Amino acid sequence: MLSRTADNLYWIARYLERAETAARLLEVGARIALIPNAGHGFRSEWDSILRASGTADGFAHKYGDPVQRNIESYLFFDRDNPSSVASCVTAARENARIVRTALTTQMWDALNTAFQEMRELERTPRSELDLSTLTEWTMRHSAMVRGAIEATLLRNDGYDFLNLGYFLERADNTARLMDVKYYVLLPRVDFVGSGLDNYQWSTLLRALSAHRAFHWAYGGEVTAAKIAHFLILNPQSPRSLMASVQGMNTHLDRLARGYDRTTPAQSRARTLLGELAELSVVDVFDEGLHEFLTRFIREVDGLSALVHEAYLSGDVR
Repeated sequence: MLSRTADNLYWIARYLERAETAARLLEVGARIALIPNAGHGFRSEWDSILRASGTADGFAHKYGDPVQRNIESYLFFDRDNPSSVASCVTAARENARIVRTALTTQMWDALNTAFQEMRELERTPRSELDLSTLTEWTMRHSAMVRGAIEATLLRNDGYDFLNLGYFLERADNTARLMDVKYYVLLPRVDFVGSGLDNYQWSTLLRALSAHRAFHWAYGGEVTAAKIAHFLILNPQSPRSLMASVQGMNTHLDRLARGYDRTTPAQSRARTLLGELAELSVVDVFDEGLHEFLTRFIREVDGLSALVHEAYLSGDVR
């Protein structure tokens, strides 16, 4: 497969996952804003959303103070924000158009429908669109595209590049969503384990569509340690860091076999998986959850660079 085709497929997935994460960040902010004393944290819940998404500087330059309505617009509709839902859906559709012949009809239809409906949403008066409508729309269309990929796409190298994009982006984004909750929003360290702490963790589970799955897996009392284990180390959790890194390894290994060569990307992914496999939740909290998540995001970014160098910057043979 030509590297430019692989690059387009890889970025279709990354943009779609990024759009979904922007919607989930908005849901986290909206839910946590309902907590009466959430604003007394290290930063406000809405400022923390911008920082987690990596868009705080761009927002401040355009809007100034982090007011909820402006943040909703910036993360969902604003074309000046390359990580907004509208920007990501448009970029994913453009990448798909370029490699239309590498996609099934069902996948293209699902993605093109999302793009056309997004244009309709942009023409709808903002006063007629509440936040829950926007976030649910995003997650529904993301699931439809993902379903079309899984149900209809040939399991070739194109499928591997799509899934590699999904898992790299998901690992990064789950870590960012967790960082919003823990580092930014708790008022003081002595709130750890409190009712406020546990409520915020439950809110994060709901925003990740993982609340029911968590209770199936653990049951009993909701605690920070259980939720951290579920979102970091439990391979049964589809959005966990462990599941994402396992997915990266699966598709990088398939590419290595298909092209009959390994690259530094495979080695880095195996190392990252090995490090996670040896961790316990106690280890994570001993290091500091924010510090661990920051380091993990940096490692995923390094792996992304290796993937680009190995497969996306020249012809893959």
